[in-house]
Amino acid sequence: MNAVSSSGSSLGDLATGAIVSVAIGDHAVAFASEGQPVVLIDIGDAPDVFAATEAAVSPRWTWWSNRTALNIIEWGVRPAKCWDLSAAHRLLFGGWRCGPDQIWARLHDLDVASIPHRMPVNLFNQALDAGDLDEPIGPDGHLRPEWVDGDWSKSSAQVASWAETALAMQQLQSRYIVDLGHGPQLRATVLSESAAELLCAELEIDGLPVDLAIAESIIAGFVGPRPRNAAEAAAELQRRDHDVLQHLAPGITFDLRSPDQVKSLLRRVGIEVPDTRAWRLEALRDAHPIVEPLLAWRRAERVLTTFGFAWLDEHVGPDGRLRGSWSGSDGAAGRMTASAGLHNMPAELRPAVAAESGHAFVRADLGQIEPRILAAVSGDPKLAAATQADDMYAPVAEQLRVEREIAKVAVLGAMYGQTTGKGAEALRGLEREYPVAMGYLADADRAAQGSNDLRTYGGRLVPMSTTNTNEVSDRDARSRAAARGRFGRNAMVQGAAAEFFKTWAVLMRARSNGLNARIVLCLHDELLIHVPADRAEEAAALLDRCLQEAAHRWAPVRSGGVQPVRFVSDTSVIHAWSEAKG
Repeated sequence: MNAVSSSGSSLGDLATGAIVSVAIGDHAVAFASEGQPVVLIDIGDAPDVFAATEAAVSPRWTWWSNRTALNIIEWGVRPAKCWDLSAAHRLLFGGWRCGPDQIWARLHDLDVASIPHRMPVNLFNQALDAGDLDEPIGPDGHLRPEWVDGDWSKSSAQVASWAETALAMQQLQSRYIVDLGHGPQLRATVLSESAAELLCAELEIDGLPVDLAIAESIIAGFVGPRPRNAAEAAAELQRRDHDVLQHLAPGITFDLRSPDQVKSLLRRVGIEVPDTRAWRLEALRDAHPIVEPLLAWRRAERVLTTFGFAWLDEHVGPDGRLRGSWSGSDGAAGRMTASAGLHNMPAELRPAVAAESGHAFVRADLGQIEPRILAAVSGDPKLAAATQADDMYAPVAEQLRVEREIAKVAVLGAMYGQTTGKGAEALRGLEREYPVAMGYLADADRAAQGSNDLRTYGGRLVPMSTTNTNEVSDRDARSRAAARGRFGRNAMVQGAAAEFFKTWAVLMRARSNGLNARIVLCLHDELLIHVPADRAEEAAALLDRCLQEAAHRWAPVRSGGVQPVRFVSDTSVIHAWSEAKG
């Protein structure tokens, strides 16, 4: 290792857009770039160095995961672009696990099952662990578990080695992309997925604006006012239980928090149900007077246990921002995920998600994204032509000579592998009228049934091979193969849709700096942007332009005169999330 210390305000003679690997230790920060000595900076100087280097040459920062990005953003620096090794690993190798040990092992053709784990030091494992403990690689060829667990951060020399190791992994991932033969498309997906992880770090730090007074008022409407002590909380629980149990004979009681006891309660009043799911009880509202208060009790209980006052206290800061952890990929379909209720907040609480004073939200939701994605990834010219309509199900229905709702069910059923029901006959029409798109899905289905791994349009690996060698009956084997087929055909559409959405989101992130706009929520196919009120219309127009740019970048015009697929969004300027349609 050839490391140099620096007290300057930037990294010197880096070329614009250079790849620079970063490792942030306890006392020092290391920067590694190809062909140059590793630069070590005292951690106190690191924020200024980051800011100066970003402004001067805008390198592509490389790090193991977006935990590094969190540190940099907390220093007040917003990196423009990066290469996230974990995000790239999930794309290249599939699955969720993407730590440094996994990244190293897969790129060096090592058995991931043999990855070592940290064990208490004793006479026996000390004797087995030969080699230089100050180096990241153990005698078995794997990364040392101590380094993976963060011990590298304690020594400046090891911080430098960790940065060099990350740079080497970036170079190996780049070569792997070339060797796969997926070329520019997969590399572009790696860059957009990396930017999505950077966006996740910003979402985690910035948070979602919440009006606490409105939130508390909504919660109180379900569960009563905030209790001042345990006795008041217990009394409120008893009151809500009583609203349900009063419809039974005196002296009869049930534990409403037990599904089995709720089934017994309903049986006592003459209602027999296989389970107590909300949709099933909704259909029984008129069966007995107890059902309506029971449904209200369930809604209140969910608010209390998941989105109550304790939730506000834990996740909403003094600045009125709701914060949770974010990830750019759920590992399977590649969708962004978030904790702290950011992805499953009840609609009743959306009025509390309100723009701050002098600001507004720009909200946009992609329309009919799955069938439009299918048209793009399959290259079906007739389906691409249907996407030119605002409502693409209308021309499909006309082509099939069925009602619009039947056409919609058939298209969605084709993507989910549903071949029965009211859309079954229309599905046969789809196969006749749109053979390219249906053939694309059928090919994915057959490959998955044969336990062959798939790759989405953007290049994400969808593992379909199975390691289950237990003998099963022919019937069970066919059933499992059919399930894999359904999963495979859907993953090819869902995964591509997630990649397209993130391309759109990160383009908006990159283009909107001049508007002082911040993306504050990514929810499936929906973006919520917080922006000064006087720039909101500009931001809305920019968001729509970014959608068209994403379509051009992600799904370029195919040869043979096939129309480019048209993507649409419902975009509006609102003050509270609840004002959005749909």
